[in-house]
Amino acid sequence: MTVKDSHQLQSASADTDDEGTNQYLTFSVAEQMFGIGILAIKEIIQYGAVSSVPMMPDFIRGVINLRGAVVPVVDLSARFHRRQAEAGRRSCIVIVEMCEEGSIQDVGILVDSVSAVLEITPDEIEPPPAFGAGIKSDFIRGMGKVDGRFVILLDISRVLGTEGLIELVAPVVAAASNKTVSSG
Repeated sequence: MTVKDSHQLQSASADTDDEGTNQYLTFSVAEQMFGIGILAIKEIIQYGAVSSVPMMPDFIRGVINLRGAVVPVVDLSARFHRRQAEAGRRSCIVIVEMCEEGSIQDVGILVDSVSAVLEITPDEIEPPPAFGAGIKSDFIRGMGKVDGRFVILLDISRVLGTEGLIELVAPVVAAASNKTVSSG
């Protein structure tokens, strides 16, 4: 499973300037700052009604209807083995496009708030810590140093892919899509 990310598209991207800086969308989850390369992001939407789906893991919050498409929503707080996020007025869903074996599926990521797009040069990125970050180390691409603080840069394909997310939600998405088509 892969996500469109800056490593795959970096050489052809306008998001990388001549000095090798990369742009990351930063956001907070459980009072920690995280970042995802902007090439992995399709769009950001305000948190709205999420329909729960029975028999899904705790970290799958449910599904949303995004312009007629069924999109599963992952609660990053729960994914990181913390308690489920409580949606507030600043909560957003970051939509990323997942690809697996030729099929493409949009996936929403519930975050507490979106901060900014930051440029973080490779010189400002440290390797992931072996422990102490509060999440699995293979979820972390690196630790970005910005204005004296750290931003945990996520490897979103690993965060969303380690438990076969597309295989897990595909039957739900297909069933919901059929209902949408037959009722509309």
